[in-house]
Amino acid sequence: MLEAKDDGAGWEFITSLSNCTQLVQFDITSNAAFTGHLPSSIVNLSATLQVLGFGGTGIRGSIPSAIGNLAGLQVVGVQDTFISGVIPDSIGKLGNLTEFFLYNTSLSGQIPSSIGNLSKLASFVARHANLEGPIPASIGKLNSILTLDLSMNRLNGSISSEIFKLPSFSFNYLDLSYNSLSGLLPSELGSLANLNSLFLSGNQLSGKIPESIGKCPVLEEIWLENNLFNGSMPQYLSKGLIILNLSMNNLSGTIPDAIGNIRGLQQLSLAHNNLSGLIPSILQNLTSLSMLDLSFNSLQGEVPKEGIFRNMANLSITGNSGLCGGIPQLHLAPCKTDSVKKNRRRHLKYLTIGVSTTGALLLLAIITALIHLIYKKQRQKQKSQFQPPIVEEQYERVTYHALENGTNGFSEANLLGKGSFGTVYKCAFQGEGTIVAVKVFNIEQCGSIKSFIAECEALRRVRHRCLMKIITCCSSINQQGQEFKALVFEFMPNGSLHFWLHKKSDMPTLNNTLSLAQRLDIAVDIMDVLDYLHNHCQPPIVHCDLKPSNILLAEDMSARVGDFGISRILSESASRILQNSNSTIGIRGSIGYIAPEYGEGSSVTTLGDVYSLGILLLEMFTGRSPTDDMFIGSLDIRKYSEDALPDKIWEIADTTMWLHTDTYDYHTRNKIDNCLGHVIALGISCSREQPRERTLIQDAATEMHAIRDLYRAGGGTWRSSNNS
Repeated sequence: MLEAKDDGAGWEFITSLSNCTQLVQFDITSNAAFTGHLPSSIVNLSATLQVLGFGGTGIRGSIPSAIGNLAGLQVVGVQDTFISGVIPDSIGKLGNLTEFFLYNTSLSGQIPSSIGNLSKLASFVARHANLEGPIPASIGKLNSILTLDLSMNRLNGSISSEIFKLPSFSFNYLDLSYNSLSGLLPSELGSLANLNSLFLSGNQLSGKIPESIGKCPVLEEIWLENNLFNGSMPQYLSKGLIILNLSMNNLSGTIPDAIGNIRGLQQLSLAHNNLSGLIPSILQNLTSLSMLDLSFNSLQGEVPKEGIFRNMANLSITGNSGLCGGIPQLHLAPCKTDSVKKNRRRHLKYLTIGVSTTGALLLLAIITALIHLIYKKQRQKQKSQFQPPIVEEQYERVTYHALENGTNGFSEANLLGKGSFGTVYKCAFQGEGTIVAVKVFNIEQCGSIKSFIAECEALRRVRHRCLMKIITCCSSINQQGQEFKALVFEFMPNGSLHFWLHKKSDMPTLNNTLSLAQRLDIAVDIMDVLDYLHNHCQPPIVHCDLKPSNILLAEDMSARVGDFGISRILSESASRILQNSNSTIGIRGSIGYIAPEYGEGSSVTTLGDVYSLGILLLEMFTGRSPTDDMFIGSLDIRKYSEDALPDKIWEIADTTMWLHTDTYDYHTRNKIDNCLGHVIALGISCSREQPRERTLIQDAATEMHAIRDLYRAGGGTWRSSNNS
């Protein structure tokens, strides 16, 4: 097996390869045996070389300045390495280059303007590569470009309109998110007839979103959140749009009714703007809409009652004090006052036709007085219902020093927990009474940068009430001049599910244990989240590390699924080099919860999460960890639980649940037996060894809802879709 080391030993074979005049491909992608500095002699390889791949290795050094000598290169991949230095200007001599991958590297400096000479370049992916400076206008000369990803760098300046003056077939995928770009979004964007995905989130772009964006006919994803855009929303957008995220801007005006004509729209997020007026009732007709976030605007009037507005799990309208009506679960004030006013105005209109002028004026005076009284009462009611904005509005951006001060120098006293890639602290921002949780990544830990990126990528795509809500992130330099990365989340006062299931020091009481009903609610929350991630996100997201310590509990004991550090977004890239280097961060998961097929090298799938869910269910209701000392040899938590079915459930159930039960009469015991039996059977069905035999998450979630609802209703029996 070939290998090369830090001291340079092992790289000698490069010299001999220079004699291979017909060498077409040199690809050591994902070969961890190669470390040390990339030898400059690499540029002496054959001019016929088409593929040069070092991605996913431990190589260091810089891209040789004479790389332009390899004129035949079509694919260059140095992603996921320790490559540093600048992109050499000679890169512009590679006239045949079609794919250039630089992501997750330690480069510096600017993108050379010579990049514009690469007329055949189709994919340029340099996300998280430490690049700085402006985006060169010469990119507008890349007539063949389809994928451009420069996200998560330090690029600044404005986006040149020249970039969008390419042939209409250019740019299928454009990602400039999480930089420091400013200025206006050029109206020339509308000329990109082939644009499918647009990511500009996390910049400082301002001005109005150009109406020309609606001229991109095949645009499916628009991500413009966390910018400074103002003015009204575009009136017309692509009829094929699937995701529209304009949250955390300064948009004003009303929500256009035309959005209701986008029949395939699945996710719509307009949160944290200054939008006003009514919620268009036509939105309830969008049968594909699976996530709607209109929170923290100035919307008024009646909330529709059908479609997405009946789905509490995927709807957020909080922070709009003028809203009323809707389904009862929203707990909004009824719209009776408005209907009274409308009815009286209508009556007034008809009366003035048939009565004398004097009588009409008298009636008008009376009704005006009544309306004034009603309006006064309504204003008082609205004032009493006003809720202050949550922490997300107050801290859109955060510095290292703010986090250091808020955690008292990241002290042990504020330590909440430690994980594979980072440490979580409790943080109180100075001058504010709000507590947040800060996850600080250990940059020296192998895989932590990937973990940070994976978590950012996953969380920016999702919105669900039972997912940990990310408030902001910090990518900076600490006091020692070292790279610092952190995510800021909402604080969960009740800690993790692991804490509640496996307390060691306290005597079990009503206040430090979970009832059966609470466990059922938590299980429903977790399953709803997985169903959303697997079936309602495009592309689907696999969590990969579902376990009790990654389930946090809010003040009302509802569950929040967190820690997406090793999550996987499926079907992201068609490029072979891109796929190979983006495959894993080690084996995905934690001991006891990881799907058995992952240990055999199988690809990540949603059924891996289902396995972890099954183990988690068994743990929640037996109180036994899958790594408990009692599980030795062939005995594991699944067999332990399966052997108790159907009539020994009480022998394995977590006894702390019984603290919450006042009576053990026949009816109560039968109800609990029935409930636990179905939960254990569902856990066993989800954790079957063969992935194809596991229950699909949508079916598991439906069954869990039925189990919970029947238990609440008083027991009985129902038919399970699973056979243990």
